[in-house]
Amino acid sequence: MAKLDAKIPNGPLAQKWINHKNSLKLVSPANKKKMDIIVVGTGVAGAAAAASLGQMGYNVKVFCFQDSPRRAHSVAAQGGINATKNYRNDNDSVYRLFYDMIKGGDFRAREANVYRAAEVSSSIIDQLTAQGVPFAREYSGDLTTRSFGGVQVSRTFYAQGQTGQQVLLGSYSALKRQIAKGSVTMYERRQMLEIVTIDGKARGIVCRNLVSGELERHSAHAVVMASGGYGTIYFLSTLAVNSSGEAAYAAYKKGAFFANPSFIQIHPSCIPQLNEYQSKLTLMSESLRNDGRVWVSKAQGDKRKPNDIPVEDRDYYLERRYPAFGNLVPRDIASRAAKERCDAGYGVGDTGYAVYLDFSDAIKKQGKKVIKNKYENLFDLYEKITGESPYEQPMKIYPAGHYTMGGLWVDYNLMTTIPGLYAIGEANFSDHGANRLGASALMQGSGDGYFILPITINDYLADEIQTPKISTDLPEFHDAEQEARGRIEKLMNIKGKTSPLAFHKKLGRIMWDRAGMVRNNEGLKKGIEEVNLLEDEFYKDLNITGSTESMNQTLERALRVAASFEIARLIIYDALNRKESCGAHFREEYQTQDGEALRNDNEFSYVSVWEYQGSQKTPNLHKEDLVFEEVKVQQRSYK
Repeated sequence: MAKLDAKIPNGPLAQKWINHKNSLKLVSPANKKKMDIIVVGTGVAGAAAAASLGQMGYNVKVFCFQDSPRRAHSVAAQGGINATKNYRNDNDSVYRLFYDMIKGGDFRAREANVYRAAEVSSSIIDQLTAQGVPFAREYSGDLTTRSFGGVQVSRTFYAQGQTGQQVLLGSYSALKRQIAKGSVTMYERRQMLEIVTIDGKARGIVCRNLVSGELERHSAHAVVMASGGYGTIYFLSTLAVNSSGEAAYAAYKKGAFFANPSFIQIHPSCIPQLNEYQSKLTLMSESLRNDGRVWVSKAQGDKRKPNDIPVEDRDYYLERRYPAFGNLVPRDIASRAAKERCDAGYGVGDTGYAVYLDFSDAIKKQGKKVIKNKYENLFDLYEKITGESPYEQPMKIYPAGHYTMGGLWVDYNLMTTIPGLYAIGEANFSDHGANRLGASALMQGSGDGYFILPITINDYLADEIQTPKISTDLPEFHDAEQEARGRIEKLMNIKGKTSPLAFHKKLGRIMWDRAGMVRNNEGLKKGIEEVNLLEDEFYKDLNITGSTESMNQTLERALRVAASFEIARLIIYDALNRKESCGAHFREEYQTQDGEALRNDNEFSYVSVWEYQGSQKTPNLHKEDLVFEEVKVQQRSYK
């Protein structure tokens, strides 16, 4: 059985990463040419890692299920990327970013990993600017910044409301350069189904070619998971519809431990669901809350149009409850506050499940032109979807599933419990604790891909230089392929009447109701029962049209939904075990008198790390104790 060893370096926090880098083994340029690395995923983390490793001289094979790396879900990040440049002279520093992340994550993350993420943040901006990412600039030409939730400085660099797209294009350009040089081989339209281990080490993957339907074997000396998160467990989320935790689940099933699965971020500002036919929801960037004010009517069930409600009849509830941070409180707090107002009968719109995000004061003060320069593409997106102009009336927003802080457990080197298997970006758990601060996802993904993994992976590969190229004819590859083929055939042979989309929608409703923004013991236990019953129905009544020997998007979805049942149970097991409220994990039984999250540091100051025991079997819980040497653990307050 694998044991937990976080490999956190000794010494002062500010020196850990520097000293650790100096202690790691190296691989010579001549030996790098002999070694293969697989990267699964081409978002900001995966593309950055693949490009960096190729530049270093390794032979890299990179896989994505999209038709181009440019379509990875990182493209949807809107608001920005954090860095400690302190260009605004507002007394920002590496330590302040570190502390904001630790506090924002409700003291449920490792100090060492979080400090390192803050430490490399400035280098990320230099890297991306050199790649040509068009960050916003002052009239003078200097890069400009804005503020985000849970902080009191302006450290977020941005490219209007499409920062993720521009950062991904920078990573993509670096990746394409290495593809042209021959150091990286790109495999688009591949769905990863199995991790292959030989003598306990990750040595390759089995994937399905989504165009031909063939199962393929690929080998390497190490495998890097950069496959993103599992937020589509709620069906309706801000994620791309094909994003899922399927690849991470394949690693978990093979022996990689899964950490903090119940820590799922609900983003407070999304366009509310408009009808029953939607397959996803649309994010409205947190950056909008720099200028937009969140409010509801002071009267329950008020059906007046927003512009007809005078200021004295409006409740700017975030500003009222959290005067120090106002509308820029962390996402978990803003989301629960919106839900509380709507549940109490103060919600707006036809359904009563929305709140207003109002820019009228900002437009009066700064002018429409200034606001348009900041948010034009977001305003246009909102108007295209809803038919309403945010320049003329407030946006209507409501929380939705967005980001997963949980993921594959990794040590300080970003290696999972399977030797040679790494996880980076949203695929791992390491940096955000129980709640991610805004604009930290692009920061972590870029930092992992450009500046951390390319350093730490050498330490493992230095001991593999005598290992020849791994043959895909070995029995372990044959067994993994047969496992994947058996799962596909099992699904194809059910021949029921219900589509995988319908099952996914039902699963999403169960998870949103039982393990969404607010949870309780009774609801979570019912959730386990409901997930098990739905899974039983899935394996009796699933209908997949088409065949396995060609493109079959229904089969693709069915494989993802099958994995989602296992992930759903894991989320609920973790939420049941954690008898406290912290960050995005809010148990109704554990809250302060004024409705804030109530942690239990004496019993739950640890990372919950789960080991797979078999389908519908309770996984085994391991605990990685969290030790805080630099920060004082205290009740989070943004008032």
